[in-house]
Amino acid sequence: MPLVGVIALVLAAVAGGALLGWFACDRTRRRKLQSAEDAARALVAQASSEAEALKRTAVLEARDEWRREREPLERELETNRRALRDLEAKLVEREQQLDRKVDLLESKEAALTRTEQEQEQRETNLVTEEARVGDLIRQQSERLEELAGLTQAEARQTLIRQLEHSARQFAARKVREIKDGAIALANLEAREIIVRSVQRFAGELAVESTVSVVAIPSDDMKGRIIGRDGRNIRSFEMITGVEVIVDDTPGIVMLSGFDPLRREIAKSTLQRLIQDGRIHPGRIEEVYAKASADTEDMIRESGSKAAFDLGIHDLAEPLLEALGQLRFRTSYGQNLLEHSKEVGLLAGMMAEELDLDVVLARRAGLLHDIGKAFSYDVGTDTAQASAALARKSGEDAEVVQVIETLNQNLPTRSATAVLVAAANDISRSRPGARKEKVEEYLRRLRHIEGIAQGHDGVRQAFALQNGKEIRVLVDSEAVDDAYADQLADEITDKLEKELDHPGQIRVCVIREVRAVQYAR
Repeated sequence: MPLVGVIALVLAAVAGGALLGWFACDRTRRRKLQSAEDAARALVAQASSEAEALKRTAVLEARDEWRREREPLERELETNRRALRDLEAKLVEREQQLDRKVDLLESKEAALTRTEQEQEQRETNLVTEEARVGDLIRQQSERLEELAGLTQAEARQTLIRQLEHSARQFAARKVREIKDGAIALANLEAREIIVRSVQRFAGELAVESTVSVVAIPSDDMKGRIIGRDGRNIRSFEMITGVEVIVDDTPGIVMLSGFDPLRREIAKSTLQRLIQDGRIHPGRIEEVYAKASADTEDMIRESGSKAAFDLGIHDLAEPLLEALGQLRFRTSYGQNLLEHSKEVGLLAGMMAEELDLDVVLARRAGLLHDIGKAFSYDVGTDTAQASAALARKSGEDAEVVQVIETLNQNLPTRSATAVLVAAANDISRSRPGARKEKVEEYLRRLRHIEGIAQGHDGVRQAFALQNGKEIRVLVDSEAVDDAYADQLADEITDKLEKELDHPGQIRVCVIREVRAVQYAR
């Protein structure tokens, strides 16, 4: 084989090997490139899925955050809308009310205008008519003067003098006859009626005391009443407002006070403390509260008993309580409840003698001083206060009228009012019925207490030692120690200016601070 052919074959073989090598390398390269692209596409797909998941998560979180922030805003917006709707409704309603009021005012104004026009027209017509009537009267007067030969004034004076002279003579004779006969008959009848009524009624003498006596089982009890360093007796006097007198008299302790109600409560309190045996400040307050409640029940029973004694069974509760209060009120030493019963009984007896309404007379007599149950002021019109209380409690108009006109000489004064006034005078004026000095004494002590109670911060004031001492209990929150001294000076100055009785008055201002808690 020639060399050229061999070389050609060799070259061809080399070229074929090179071509086969290139194809093999290219195939390997392509296979690696394809696997790299597949791996890249897998990574891209995984990254895309993870990004999509993160996107969805972020979107959900953002949506939740948006909802959380939106809900309070929506609630606030709804609240504002509701408030605006309510305000708008109120404004609409207010506008409607204003429109109605404007319409009403316009209608009233129109009616008033029409009335004014009608009134003006009537006034015009009346002036015209008066002028016409005046002309007619003047013409008639001129004609009569011509016929009589006298002027109108002269004729009038002559006629008046004649009528006046004859009427005066006739009236004087009739009045004299009627007055003499009526006075004689009335004096005889009144004397007989009053004598019979007084004979049928036996009243008690006025015995008024400012001291109550409390029996004690032994003299050792006096020491327990006084307490260590006088603690118990000071607390008792401060709580009840009554002075405790412990002296050498065996078997008794005395309570001194001008107010019968206050003294009665103090007496009941001390009796219970003695019976119980436990006497200390805390126990005194507890027993005092119970005694006060029992005294209120006793007041109600006293009023009911007084009404029952007079045969009255339908009095209102306020009147029964007021009657019970009269048990602890006096007028010139005379117990007002007993006085009211006396007046009712005497008025009923006299009404029975005269064939008048006995029930009305008894009822009005029993209630004629009912206003004094709540008033110590001597300047108060008791009849009017009693009538107002009776009217407020639903009493009949006849009873109220009798009480109102009790001390008034009116033409419309009924016979029953006269009887009740007479019974009142009999009850007050009979021998032994009243004591002037006691009333003046009580008035003085109430005046002293009233002066002290008229200052700011004062809770209670008690006049003791026959008016020689005034104890003033103040509110510890409103009055401090410095103002307590100033308050004592102010009360002292006012007592010196307003009172004119001799002697000294000790002013004692008591300021007590308490801390109270309850353990459970």
